[in-house]
Amino acid sequence: MAEIEIYSSMLCPFCWRAKRLLDKKGVKFEDINVDGRPDLRQQMIERAAGRTTVPQIFIDGTAIGGSDELAELDFNGELDRMLGLAE
Repeated sequence: MAEIEIYSSMLCPFCWRAKRLLDKKGVKFEDINVDGRPDLRQQMIERAAGRTTVPQIFIDGTAIGGSDELAELDFNGELDRMLGLAE
């Protein structure tokens, strides 16, 4: 199973959408809330090649982007493979 990290904010509808998709897939993920945590937000920005918006999603350490990119990977059938759900 893949290691999944998602940097998020409580008030972000895109974060909720991404987490809902991951929940639907039945995978566990680490939710890193950046609200009021400039240190975590800076960590996210550095890992995400300068991207400042949430969510920022990482699968096995690889930055895949945000909610739209996650949904696109699912639509294209690539997400299950990345998550270790498909052969």
